[in-house]
Amino acid sequence: MLLATQNLTKNFGGLTAVSNLDFTAKRGEIMAIIGPNGAGKTTFFNLLSGVYRPSAGKVYFNGEDITGLPPHRRAQKGIARTFQTTTLFTEATVFDNVLIGHRVRTTAGLWDALSRNPRYRRDEKACWDKAWEVLEFTGLTELAKKPVASISQEAKKRAAIALALATDPQLILLDEPAAGINFDETEGIANLIKKMQQKGLTICLIEHKMRMVLDVADRISVLNYGTKIAEGPPEEIVTNPAVIEAYLGGANLA
Repeated sequence: MLLATQNLTKNFGGLTAVSNLDFTAKRGEIMAIIGPNGAGKTTFFNLLSGVYRPSAGKVYFNGEDITGLPPHRRAQKGIARTFQTTTLFTEATVFDNVLIGHRVRTTAGLWDALSRNPRYRRDEKACWDKAWEVLEFTGLTELAKKPVASISQEAKKRAAIALALATDPQLILLDEPAAGINFDETEGIANLIKKMQQKGLTICLIEHKMRMVLDVADRISVLNYGTKIAEGPPEEIVTNPAVIEAYLGGANLA
């Protein structure tokens, strides 16, 4: 088991956003987390990535308790993440945004950079090579030198995924990777997610576009009011009465 949580809980004052959540993600699978707005999905991702500290419970990665680790240490362990709203430097080029990602794997410090010694040059080459590798993987090489502000929303989604891939992760957390893009573009992002799985990566994604979820997910976990109400393969989830009720009669499951 690559990722596991045990009784994971997050309180904000009197509000419990995530409640006693047990969750697992197996190596190489695509695990979708769905639920109505306010169900606690993004809070859960913030707990997994270290943005929030849990009020109670544990997070395990590769069998190690990482509950107390900050985000950059979790990234070094192999957890990458994208956000619902892309967090890129809009005035910088796509390449420069992605270049940053691999620095989590480098060791050069300030003195190395100032002196431009062999270690710095090795690290710099590794970052460049990795940036071009993930840009090619995500289909962004033609946009590499364009400012992020000038590219489409779909390309920004791909750039955010490329940045995550540049960290050399084992697990990628994708927060609504298809939000704000059209049907054909959604299919392209779905194909990219499958391609990532074929590369051996484990993917957890939050997504409201159920057709895409049913197409890519091996298993689906359903949250409602911070609690898991169902979990299983897609064909079970779409017929689960508790899930249909949570989705107001199943409108989002069509």
